[in-house]
Amino acid sequence: MPRIIEPPRALTHATLAAGARVLARRDPDLADLFRRHGMPPMWARRPGFATLIHIVLEQQVSIAAARTLFRRLSRELGEMTPHAVAAHGVARLRRFGLTRQKASYCHELALAVQHGRLDLGGVARAADAEGRETLLAMRGLGPWSVDIYYLMALRRPDVWPRGDLALAVAMRDVKQLAGRPGHVEQQEISAPWAPWRSVAARLLWHYYLSAGNS
Repeated sequence: MPRIIEPPRALTHATLAAGARVLARRDPDLADLFRRHGMPPMWARRPGFATLIHIVLEQQVSIAAARTLFRRLSRELGEMTPHAVAAHGVARLRRFGLTRQKASYCHELALAVQHGRLDLGGVARAADAEGRETLLAMRGLGPWSVDIYYLMALRRPDVWPRGDLALAVAMRDVKQLAGRPGHVEQQEISAPWAPWRSVAARLLWHYYLSAGNS
């Protein structure tokens, strides 16, 4: 009988590999991805304010476009801190290429952290349900943004990002579906991958990017 591997609170490279092997034994389609594309990257990000801002910038745009905008903003601010973002205000942030909406989101997040209304260290230490509720209460942070923060920054092992277009496309291809699956269908398909759904997401992202998407 195979040894049951319990997922850790935060993924490491070793447990990412262990989770990928578990999924490969459990799902032939993921096994095929693992065989063809190998171990997916961790895609880890440093927990904290800068990563949260980067995730806000990634909403509804390509990874490359968000990365360019984040680098420009960091260069113009000098440092990506709550104080620097809050000091500029919405109008000045827009001059760096942010939409009015995203400039407003970033500015409000900066003020919330600066004035103690949002404690990101406390979010990381809290139970996941409590921490997620705290983040979701912030304007500009919807389910996808919070899922990505938990998956990449806090490296939780069992997160399936809601509303991620790349994962929908990859799941359609890998599972040979007629169209891109919606949230409910994704939840049904990914349910057997628990408690390693964050690893499954990385396998599918790895496939998506290996296929030439960006």
